[in-house]
Amino acid sequence: MSRRKVSKKRIIDADFLYKNVTVAKLINKVMMDGKKSIAEKIVYKSIDFLNDKTKGNELSSFNKVIDNLSPELEVKSRRIGGATYQIPVQVPERRKITLSIRWLVNYARARTNRGGIAEKLGLEMVDAFNNTGGAVKKKEDVFRMAEANKAFAHFKW
Repeated sequence: MSRRKVSKKRIIDADFLYKNVTVAKLINKVMMDGKKSIAEKIVYKSIDFLNDKTKGNELSSFNKVIDNLSPELEVKSRRIGGATYQIPVQVPERRKITLSIRWLVNYARARTNRGGIAEKLGLEMVDAFNNTGGAVKKKEDVFRMAEANKAFAHFKW
Protein backbone atom coordinates (compact mmCIF):
# COMPACT_ATOMS: atom_id res chain seq x y z
CA MET A 1 0.00 0.00 0.00
CA SER A 2 1.44 3.32 -1.02
CA ARG A 3 2.06 5.89 1.67
CA ARG A 4 2.19 8.82 -0.73
CA LYS A 5 -1.02 8.79 -2.73
CA VAL A 6 -4.57 8.18 -1.72
CA SER A 7 -6.40 5.96 -4.18
CA LYS A 8 -9.26 7.49 -6.11
CA LYS A 9 -12.70 6.23 -5.21
CA ARG A 10 -14.41 4.95 -8.32
CA ILE A 11 -18.01 5.97 -8.83
CA ILE A 12 -20.26 3.04 -9.72
CA ASP A 13 -23.36 3.72 -11.80
CA ALA A 14 -26.69 2.52 -10.42
CA ASP A 15 -28.23 -0.59 -11.97
CA PHE A 16 -30.89 -0.07 -14.61
CA LEU A 17 -33.79 -1.91 -12.94
CA TYR A 18 -33.79 -0.64 -9.34
CA LYS A 19 -31.61 2.48 -9.81
CA ASN A 20 -29.61 1.42 -6.75
CA VAL A 21 -25.81 1.58 -6.37
CA THR A 22 -25.69 -1.26 -3.81
CA VAL A 23 -27.45 -3.61 -6.23
CA ALA A 24 -24.92 -2.58 -8.89
CA LYS A 25 -22.07 -3.44 -6.51
CA LEU A 26 -23.65 -6.84 -5.87
CA ILE A 27 -23.91 -7.43 -9.64
CA ASN A 28 -20.24 -6.56 -10.06
CA LYS A 29 -19.28 -8.95 -7.25
CA VAL A 30 -21.33 -11.81 -8.72
CA MET A 31 -19.94 -11.20 -12.22
CA MET A 32 -17.35 -13.65 -13.49
CA ASP A 33 -15.25 -13.35 -16.67
CA GLY A 34 -16.83 -10.00 -17.55
CA LYS A 35 -20.29 -11.48 -18.19
CA LYS A 36 -22.34 -8.71 -16.65
CA SER A 37 -25.67 -9.52 -18.29
CA ILE A 38 -25.59 -13.02 -16.77
CA ALA A 39 -24.69 -11.53 -13.37
CA GLU A 40 -27.61 -9.10 -13.66
CA LYS A 41 -30.03 -11.96 -14.36
CA ILE A 42 -28.67 -13.89 -11.37
CA VAL A 43 -29.02 -10.94 -8.99
CA TYR A 44 -32.48 -9.95 -10.21
CA LYS A 45 -33.72 -13.55 -9.88
CA SER A 46 -32.34 -13.78 -6.37
CA ILE A 47 -33.95 -10.45 -5.36
CA ASP A 48 -37.27 -11.72 -6.77
CA PHE A 49 -36.78 -14.94 -4.77
CA LEU A 50 -36.15 -12.83 -1.64
CA ASN A 51 -39.28 -10.79 -2.37
CA ASP A 52 -41.40 -13.94 -2.74
CA LYS A 53 -40.15 -15.39 0.55
CA THR A 54 -40.37 -12.21 2.64
CA LYS A 55 -43.56 -10.71 1.16
CA GLY A 56 -42.08 -7.23 1.17
CA ASN A 57 -40.82 -4.53 -1.12
CA GLU A 58 -37.79 -5.69 -3.12
CA LEU A 59 -35.45 -2.84 -2.26
CA SER A 60 -36.47 -2.59 1.39
CA SER A 61 -35.93 -6.34 1.84
CA PHE A 62 -32.56 -6.13 0.09
CA ASN A 63 -31.51 -3.14 2.21
CA LYS A 64 -32.49 -5.03 5.36
CA VAL A 65 -30.29 -7.93 4.21
CA ILE A 66 -27.34 -5.56 3.75
CA ASP A 67 -28.01 -3.92 7.14
CA ASN A 68 -28.15 -7.32 8.85
CA LEU A 69 -24.77 -8.25 7.34
CA SER A 70 -22.99 -4.93 7.97
CA PRO A 71 -20.36 -5.18 10.73
CA GLU A 72 -19.98 -2.40 13.30
CA LEU A 73 -16.48 -3.31 14.51
CA GLU A 74 -13.55 -5.19 13.02
CA VAL A 75 -9.95 -5.82 14.05
CA LYS A 76 -6.87 -4.41 12.36
CA SER A 77 -3.33 -5.61 12.98
CA ARG A 78 -0.97 -3.05 14.48
CA ARG A 79 2.68 -3.75 15.21
CA ILE A 80 3.79 -2.10 18.44
CA GLY A 81 7.10 -2.75 20.15
CA GLY A 82 7.83 -6.02 18.37
CA ALA A 83 4.39 -7.48 19.06
CA THR A 84 1.39 -7.51 16.77
CA TYR A 85 -1.93 -6.61 18.34
CA GLN A 86 -5.43 -7.01 16.93
CA ILE A 87 -6.98 -3.61 17.54
CA PRO A 88 -10.77 -3.15 17.26
CA VAL A 89 -11.81 -0.24 15.04
CA GLN A 90 -15.12 1.16 13.78
CA VAL A 91 -15.96 0.13 10.22
CA PRO A 92 -16.56 2.99 7.75
CA GLU A 93 -19.88 2.97 5.90
CA ARG A 94 -18.35 2.21 2.51
CA ARG A 95 -16.44 -0.80 3.90
CA LYS A 96 -19.57 -2.07 5.70
CA ILE A 97 -21.36 -2.40 2.38
CA THR A 98 -18.34 -3.94 0.69
CA LEU A 99 -17.86 -6.55 3.42
CA SER A 100 -21.54 -7.45 3.57
CA ILE A 101 -21.73 -7.96 -0.21
CA ARG A 102 -18.50 -9.99 -0.19
CA TRP A 103 -19.72 -12.26 2.59
CA LEU A 104 -23.13 -12.66 0.96
CA VAL A 105 -21.67 -13.78 -2.38
CA ASN A 106 -18.94 -16.00 -0.89
CA TYR A 107 -21.31 -17.89 1.39
CA ALA A 108 -23.89 -18.20 -1.39
CA ARG A 109 -21.26 -19.81 -3.64
CA ALA A 110 -20.20 -22.12 -0.81
CA ARG A 111 -23.72 -23.49 -0.33
CA THR A 112 -24.04 -27.20 -1.10
CA ASN A 113 -27.74 -27.40 -1.98
CA ARG A 114 -28.80 -28.11 -5.53
CA GLY A 115 -29.81 -25.35 -7.90
CA GLY A 116 -28.08 -22.54 -9.66
CA ILE A 117 -26.24 -19.62 -8.18
CA ALA A 118 -29.37 -17.47 -8.37
CA GLU A 119 -31.21 -19.85 -6.05
CA LYS A 120 -28.22 -20.12 -3.72
CA LEU A 121 -27.87 -16.35 -3.55
CA GLY A 122 -31.60 -16.00 -2.94
CA LEU A 123 -31.50 -18.54 -0.12
CA GLU A 124 -28.51 -16.79 1.45
CA MET A 125 -30.41 -13.48 1.22
CA VAL A 126 -33.43 -15.03 2.93
CA ASP A 127 -31.17 -16.41 5.65
CA ALA A 128 -29.54 -12.99 6.09
CA PHE A 129 -32.99 -11.37 6.21
CA ASN A 130 -33.85 -13.74 9.08
CA ASN A 131 -30.42 -13.24 10.78
CA THR A 132 -29.28 -16.80 10.13
CA GLY A 133 -26.88 -18.37 7.64
CA GLY A 134 -23.16 -18.33 6.97
CA ALA A 135 -22.75 -14.63 6.19
CA VAL A 136 -24.45 -13.59 9.46
CA LYS A 137 -22.25 -16.07 11.32
CA LYS A 138 -19.18 -14.43 9.76
CA LYS A 139 -20.41 -11.00 10.89
CA GLU A 140 -20.88 -12.30 14.42
CA ASP A 141 -17.41 -13.90 14.41
CA VAL A 142 -15.82 -10.59 13.37
CA PHE A 143 -17.73 -8.77 16.10
CA ARG A 144 -16.79 -11.41 18.68
CA MET A 145 -13.11 -11.05 17.72
CA ALA A 146 -13.33 -7.27 18.15
CA GLU A 147 -15.02 -7.65 21.53
CA ALA A 148 -12.36 -10.12 22.69
CA ASN A 149 -9.59 -7.65 21.81
CA LYS A 150 -11.26 -4.62 23.38
CA ALA A 151 -8.37 -4.43 25.88
CA PHE A 152 -6.07 -3.25 23.06
CA ALA A 153 -8.38 -0.43 21.96
CA HIS A 154 -6.09 2.15 23.58
CA PHE A 155 -3.44 1.39 20.88
CA LYS A 156 -5.71 2.90 18.25
CA TRP A 157 -4.50 6.16 16.71
